[in-house]
Amino acid sequence: MCEANVYLVREGREELLMEAVDVMEPRGDKLYLRNIFGEQREVAARLKTTSLLQHKILLEPLSEGEET
Repeated sequence: MCEANVYLVREGREELLMEAVDVMEPRGDKLYLRNIFGEQREVAARLKTTSLLQHKILLEPLSEGEET
């Protein structure tokens, strides 16, 4: 399996944003996410780190209180 869970990091805590993400694309100042179940969302965030072995992607919000 090549998908990963995406977490938003706020105040040092990881909040699960979406499970089983297989597509992540930059779209302007947002990131577009789509998972294997067809769920989609855009998030105003930037990439913090990726761990392919752990199937985990960490994002940081562009500004506090901002998510989608």
